[in-house]
Amino acid sequence: MMRSSNNFKGYSLLMISLLLCLGVRSQLTTDFYAKTCPTLSSIVRKQVLSAIKTETRMAASLLRLHFHDCFVNGCDASVLLDGDNTTEKFALGNINSARGFEVVDAIKSAVESSCSGVVSCADILAIAARDSVLLSGGPTWRVVLGRRDGTVSSATQANAALPSPFESLDAIIQKFTNVGLNITDVVSLSGGHTIGLAKCGTFNNRLFNFSGTGAPDSTLEASMLADLQSFCPVNGDSNRFTALDRNSTDLFDNHYFKNLVDGKGLLGSDQILYSSDLAVSTTKSLVESYYKDSKLFFTDFANSMIKMGNISPLTGSNGEIRKNCRAVNS
Repeated sequence: MMRSSNNFKGYSLLMISLLLCLGVRSQLTTDFYAKTCPTLSSIVRKQVLSAIKTETRMAASLLRLHFHDCFVNGCDASVLLDGDNTTEKFALGNINSARGFEVVDAIKSAVESSCSGVVSCADILAIAARDSVLLSGGPTWRVVLGRRDGTVSSATQANAALPSPFESLDAIIQKFTNVGLNITDVVSLSGGHTIGLAKCGTFNNRLFNFSGTGAPDSTLEASMLADLQSFCPVNGDSNRFTALDRNSTDLFDNHYFKNLVDGKGLLGSDQILYSSDLAVSTTKSLVESYYKDSKLFFTDFANSMIKMGNISPLTGSNGEIRKNCRAVNS
């Protein structure tokens, strides 16, 4: 028997309402743990503060972990999984450089003591990244929560997805585009390099024989070039560290962009945001805007972090809540 048109309309509206409700329920929310783990924020903040007091650089390391997690398979804590050399920890962008795993373990342990089996490692990474920025002098934002943890970790996928300090600007923009981020996100999130350190091996290609020219990178300011050539000599220790944001190492501010304008970006992938041919039509004006207006940078950075945290989250019945952030539940 055919439904009357009115009944059919009512049925359709009901189905649409149900689908909308299901859609909303599967989205991330700021109050996801309000009832199941109401002290979550204070637990994470306490642990992050303790870690940064022990080692200031840890703020940058925790921020970077969240970034490297979200760019590979979405924000699912897959970067935390231990395993053989096929896991993300062994990707070129992570091996011997991704760090802070013990801090995440400590946070997870503290959270489990209060709210066992409730909070995902992916959400812990998101909150820890926000707190690391805030405790370093940067902006804050309301972290949306409700992510679940993934069960797959792939070095191959990480090698393909993570931006590299040696890549061209168009290649980096493409990697951001691939995960739903835009040019504003490229520049604002690069501003995370206002804190932290980098190894000689990530920038010494600029110091002596840049791109096979037999000369240094011409966009590198002369006095900084001389300092870095002395610090990272040919055949020197490629694991020595220096500040990403020269003269403002540990403070989360807009000084990074001043350095780019002055030719003092450390990584090639930093300086191309201002000095490359493509930058003129894409990123250069944003660098200049953030250099002149720290409030604008803070606002855009916070918004970009929220967007990044929304990359392909596992929600609902997808994924799991890991008991141990380093291992899939047995």
